[in-house]
Amino acid sequence: MLVDRRKLILGSAAGLMLSPLRGAMAQTPAQIGTFPEGVTADSVFVGLNMPLTGVFSGDGSDLKLGYELAIAQINAGGEIPSAWGLKGKGVLGRQIRHKISDTEGKPNVAVQAATQFIQRDKAILFQGSVSSSEAIALEELASRDKVLYMVGIAGSNDITGKNCQRYGFRSQQNAYMAAKALAPVVAKALGSKLKAAFLVPDYSYGQSVYESFAKFSKEAGWTQVLKETVPLGTADYSSALLNIANSGADVFVNICFGADSVASTKQAEQFGVLSSMKLVVPNLSCFQDKEVGAQLMQGVYGSCDFWWTMEDREPLAKHFVESFFARNKYRPRWGAHIAYLQTYLWALSVERAGGFNPVDVIKVMEASKAQPYATTLGKVYYRAEDHQMVRPIPILKGKAPSAMKGPEDFYEVVDVVEGEAVMNPPDLFGCKLGSYT
Repeated sequence: MLVDRRKLILGSAAGLMLSPLRGAMAQTPAQIGTFPEGVTADSVFVGLNMPLTGVFSGDGSDLKLGYELAIAQINAGGEIPSAWGLKGKGVLGRQIRHKISDTEGKPNVAVQAATQFIQRDKAILFQGSVSSSEAIALEELASRDKVLYMVGIAGSNDITGKNCQRYGFRSQQNAYMAAKALAPVVAKALGSKLKAAFLVPDYSYGQSVYESFAKFSKEAGWTQVLKETVPLGTADYSSALLNIANSGADVFVNICFGADSVASTKQAEQFGVLSSMKLVVPNLSCFQDKEVGAQLMQGVYGSCDFWWTMEDREPLAKHFVESFFARNKYRPRWGAHIAYLQTYLWALSVERAGGFNPVDVIKVMEASKAQPYATTLGKVYYRAEDHQMVRPIPILKGKAPSAMKGPEDFYEVVDVVEGEAVMNPPDLFGCKLGSYT
């Protein structure tokens, strides 16, 4: 049963709890996208998109479990949702229904699935991606159909840059932020006068990470001696790795992601690259450590969204790690963390707005600098100009097998860099968000 606008806004006080938004919310359209049709008296629908097969399936599977945990907790209510700041069971008294679609890591498949969620299921929100090309395509769909989209795993600068959209938000750090955080740490640890060879997957994410890390490593004193570009899903890296092995580089910067990161790293060991060069991975894949093995990953530096030992830093992180482990029997990787974090932030934003109208929710998220969210990462907020989250960035170093305290203790968190210090200027990558309506 559908309900009218008055019943959707649970009291004028809740709808106007953020006084700076009072004038903006008064101009919110009564009907837009799937609102209010997609909000029933007792539930709302959320569509989840992620690759469960293909190159990015490991990261996608972890993402899926993070979404499922957050939704289960929010629907049940209790101690953990209350600690996040949510009230009662569900979101504004409504249970979250969801379906999952395997995107195969392909933008066209992701768009087809999300379109079905919107048209068939009247999704009030859709989430997920494990490639920047997927995320860019889904952002465009979200703004076209005026349905909120929370980006999953995706690191390209373009997502909150030239391809940014009013209806899209990203919690993961972009390539610029990750590179600016990581480069000084590795230059200090490994040396500032080194030669670097890059292995770059040829799509939006790969080129974006390459451009950012090349810039900041150069500023830290490194010299680039080689850039080898390879297609996504490459099986045989021998030609590129032979050139890297003969390049005279001191550092091998591997930008490949997912199954490509695993295959290229194992093959790099076969070509003698890892015995003669230090390995740096600007964005570590969720299961690269386990699949490559601690022997090869020891001493490797990289950045990521979250590492499970950060449970000692934030109470909400401890809740997350413990509840994820109890449910899934392994410690969550950072894909699961992205899913978990953004689902809670959406729910909090809906409750702050006092309703599910996407325009109201967007404006709440855009105003979050004045009222930051307390999260598994500490306090964070979305930047109004480009919808990029301003958040801390963990820098990791692979542990030697003998230093591991357990089978999942692959990394030492050597630094957590504050987000404000590494943000790109809002207009650097050409973001123009577009209209609300």
